[in-house]
Amino acid sequence: MGRALTPTERQRFPGDLLAWYERHRRELPWRRTSDPYKIWVSEIMLQQTQVSTAQPYYERFIAAYPTVHDLAAAPLDDVLKLWEGLGYYARARNLHRAAQIVVEDHEGQLPRSREELLTIPGIGPYTVGAILSIAFGQPEPALDGNVRRVMSRVLLIEDDPQRPQAEREILNELRQLISAEAPADFNQALMELGATLCTPTSPKCLICPVSDPCQARKAGRQSELPVKRKRASRPHHHVAVGFIWHDDRLLISRRPSDGLLGGLWELPGGKQDANETLADALRREAQEELGIEIAVDRHLVTVEHGYSHFSVTLHAFECRWLSGEPRNRETSDHAWVPSEKLREYPLPRGTTKILDALDESSD
Repeated sequence: MGRALTPTERQRFPGDLLAWYERHRRELPWRRTSDPYKIWVSEIMLQQTQVSTAQPYYERFIAAYPTVHDLAAAPLDDVLKLWEGLGYYARARNLHRAAQIVVEDHEGQLPRSREELLTIPGIGPYTVGAILSIAFGQPEPALDGNVRRVMSRVLLIEDDPQRPQAEREILNELRQLISAEAPADFNQALMELGATLCTPTSPKCLICPVSDPCQARKAGRQSELPVKRKRASRPHHHVAVGFIWHDDRLLISRRPSDGLLGGLWELPGGKQDANETLADALRREAQEELGIEIAVDRHLVTVEHGYSHFSVTLHAFECRWLSGEPRNRETSDHAWVPSEKLREYPLPRGTTKILDALDESSD
């Protein structure tokens, strides 16, 4: 259990925080709009993604789909292509489906209630708080990673802030602190504080606007908090993928819509099993996924790539189709495409790394 703020500290906290935010807030494109749709898009993009990474994607996305109706009407492949490289592609799929639901069921307007927002794909408790406060001016807390860190230190919470009891404690304090007059600025100020001053390492306590009530600073424990949950070591896999040629075209396959990288197109292949060569793995995967026989001719390039819970070494080979009509056994679609058209498809970052490496080697 942490230590709740005193009535005097609660009275001063919002004013000190908002005064600091007024002077030091970053100018970001989603802060220059009151359009709930654009705020929603920005919040989805900012999940598990740094501001500097998300900003150019946001600007391109809004230029392509300036309204929820535009996004709802867009082909999913086009949406995924714009998202390419941003990662966590379920966000893009959910956002696309959610836009269709908002258009079909809500006359193109985001709902203004917590209960209705939580029924929309991809919108969880944090995003609900962000939308209700930033887009609609409702005094709802928005508890993201930055805010958890700030409040864990302010309240000296000596437990993982993602555990239910610690989260309830933080939310209870935030509901008493949040400014009814400026809930959008209050939530964004806390996020900004966590992103710029109250950082995971070396927090800048000397210039923090809420250092006085911060119990971790008083105890000299700000660098110890928040308590981090123990992470299991990430598995590593070797994956063989093939540039499978038939005449002058390449075979690509589309991943199932659910699961990792759902809906993206990729070079066929898969994980190497124990006691199996990479070439054998590639031949086996071509048979299991697509029902075809291939010849594996030569190794082309190897690249490293990491995901949130595992990492891979990708080994690309040049291959030839031998027999069999491709069938979608473990894929949702397949296509034979000219090599110069390959980058027009929405591709996983691992695949674009392979293409980039091949382009560099041919320069």
